[in-house]
Amino acid sequence: MKESTRKNAYDAFIGEAKAYFRLLAYAEKAEAENEPQAALLFRAIAEAERVHATSHMNLVKDLLVKDTETNLENAFQKEKSISENEYPDFIKQARDDGEEAAATVFTYARDAETHHAKRYEQAIYHFIKNDTTDYHVCQVCGYVTEKKAPKKCPVCGAPQEKFKSVS
Repeated sequence: MKESTRKNAYDAFIGEAKAYFRLLAYAEKAEAENEPQAALLFRAIAEAERVHATSHMNLVKDLLVKDTETNLENAFQKEKSISENEYPDFIKQARDDGEEAAATVFTYARDAETHHAKRYEQAIYHFIKNDTTDYHVCQVCGYVTEKKAPKKCPVCGAPQEKFKSVS
């Protein structure tokens, strides 16, 4: 595939992925406003955008997805970079702007990303192990833990019932 087409496919993937989440937010708002038909329409078109994003991702997958060991290393580096470089700037700017709610959300994300990087690093060093474990994701801040959800999230303090199991 020529570079210009590959770039367009990647940009289309990003746009469709964003549309998917935006439309789900629209559906949630429509539900809250007691507009069930609009909510259904938003969810249906969100699903269509997910299909588009997947199709576009498949066009550039060879650039983005490698062997599992390389993918683990790439994921580790990205999580480490965003938690150490991007989120601190976001937090500072939010605080400078007096936006404490945004600063809190960014802080939770930064702290969760730091834990994500540690999980990837552990996986890299234990790559040869064939053990599998379930994970639990805090639905407030995104913290990920293995085997059993904690009674209280170490990042945001959410109770155990706010964790979603991934197995």
